[in-house]
Amino acid sequence: MSEALALEANGLTKVYGTGHTQVVAMRDASLRLHRGEVAALLGPSGAGKSTFLLCVGLINPPTRGRVAIGGRPVLDGPRALVDLRRFRRESVGFVFQKSNLIPFLNAADNVQIVGELVGRPASQARARAMELLEALGVGARARNMPTQLSGGEQQRVTVARALANQPSLILADEPTAALDSKRGRQVMELFRDVAHKHGTGIIVVTHDHRALDVFDTVYQMEDGSLRPATHAGIEASSGPASTS
Repeated sequence: MSEALALEANGLTKVYGTGHTQVVAMRDASLRLHRGEVAALLGPSGAGKSTFLLCVGLINPPTRGRVAIGGRPVLDGPRALVDLRRFRRESVGFVFQKSNLIPFLNAADNVQIVGELVGRPASQARARAMELLEALGVGARARNMPTQLSGGEQQRVTVARALANQPSLILADEPTAALDSKRGRQVMELFRDVAHKHGTGIIVVTHDHRALDVFDTVYQMEDGSLRPATHAGIEASSGPASTS
């Protein structure tokens, strides 16, 4: 396993049910994501995208196949090779369509609490939270409650929260679905910048084809199968684009 890889998924298959009720939600899906690479995952509803994210996000292990994150093997089929809950907190960040910020905590506290949950001193977790909020352009909003933030600002705070523990991998599921096209593109560009600057591998599930030029690689999922994709003249590449 290469430490240069944020994610290495090999032959992931997910089967629900047995006999006549058996459904194959994902079939032999493989993907290698480098550190510093941001990849789009396209496909119609029901194609298996969410199933893939749940498997590599260590929430719902595959029936067959292997997963390594940050160069460390973590799943061999349904068998866990690490403490999944702890490893997920420390090494995987999540961003969803809704920000899911804790409503009674301000922006800084929403980010700080992630560091504290894995045992960092409050002062260290606070410093990390403020550093990330400043870097993502919402430092001035650190004391604002989620309801006082715009949709785009909420997503920036969510990205800061996902980065709080310096994860190898961030998984984003339709993070711009509730935003207009301008703000949606800004969030996509934010993911690109975060991946390149922090060396984090990021997978973004999206139906928005207007911002595909932001991504280093593009994948298509259909009927549970995953493959590199070409869309609007964008050829999926095998590694991260240059940041120069």
